[in-house]
Amino acid sequence: MSETETIQLESESFGQDEVSDLTQGNRFPLLAAHRAEWLESLKAGYRHRSFLIRTSHQGTTLGELPLMLVSGPIFGKFLCSLPYINTGGAWATNDRVAHALVDQACTLADQTDAKYLELRHEVPLQHPLLNFERTDKVHMRLELPASDAELDKSFKSKLRSQVRKSGTHNHEIRWGGRELLAAFYSVFATNMRDLGTPVFSVRLFESILDVFQSDAEICVLENGGQPVAGALLVHGIKTTEIPSASTLRSWNHTGANMWMYRHLLQRAIERGSETFDFGRSSVGSGTYKFKAQWGAKPHPAVWQYYVRKGSVEDMRPDSAKNQRLIKTWQKLPVWLTRLIGPSIVRGIP
Repeated sequence: MSETETIQLESESFGQDEVSDLTQGNRFPLLAAHRAEWLESLKAGYRHRSFLIRTSHQGTTLGELPLMLVSGPIFGKFLCSLPYINTGGAWATNDRVAHALVDQACTLADQTDAKYLELRHEVPLQHPLLNFERTDKVHMRLELPASDAELDKSFKSKLRSQVRKSGTHNHEIRWGGRELLAAFYSVFATNMRDLGTPVFSVRLFESILDVFQSDAEICVLENGGQPVAGALLVHGIKTTEIPSASTLRSWNHTGANMWMYRHLLQRAIERGSETFDFGRSSVGSGTYKFKAQWGAKPHPAVWQYYVRKGSVEDMRPDSAKNQRLIKTWQKLPVWLTRLIGPSIVRGIP
């Protein structure tokens, strides 16, 4: 596997009279996706070319933009920051630095003949080459109190009642790493099939656990020794995020998902997190309402694109063509989706 290709921009291109101003701000914030561990683990998990565009002055980093060239025989090539996770794009001290990073990313998209460059921003960047934008989803985040008891008091009585009821079904929570990966993946692969979505490879989750080490862990909910729900948690920067979670539909009537999420929130507080990131959802959707009931609030997700050919809409799951593919996928046996799914999904940004 090749090393990440680092592209170093010269700070002198900004003009010496600007450098003092460039180091003072944080116009485009540092996100969880900018942790070096994410680019390293995604590179190992996807086995795609990866890039890091960086600019600094006298040892002080002014901005970075991690990128991955997602490519496959079915859909073509896409330059993305970053696949799998919901955030990315440029972090920079101000607009001047961010523009320089995106300039270079657009040049890289041209050089690699990518269909488009996708930047998973939270703060919009005005740039002449960014010719398409998606704001149809939001990040759902819950500000956590200092203790689990305080969190429980913040819940509405209906939610507390649902959690208590789910706890009457003899669910058992297990925490761990690689030793729980097979159990988690069996639930995850089945749920992805039911959703009509190709499943990620086991290798991706292995690499995340290996690279993040103690900052990544798996939660598995079992009932009678059978895994029925599972989640991957990543802790860091005072935030706990949940990149992947699934529950077997046949166990929904037991409230397995409620019981698991209650323990995920407790775990985040135990790890010292101040925010729990539930991930993205469409406003008003079922997943949006599920996350909102815990107290999560919407935060902007501004995905910006430099489209060179084709349309961003071609990759949306709600397009007529993709809806037909989804319905076909849902009819396949799980063993087959586990066999062919990873080679397909690694080509989807």
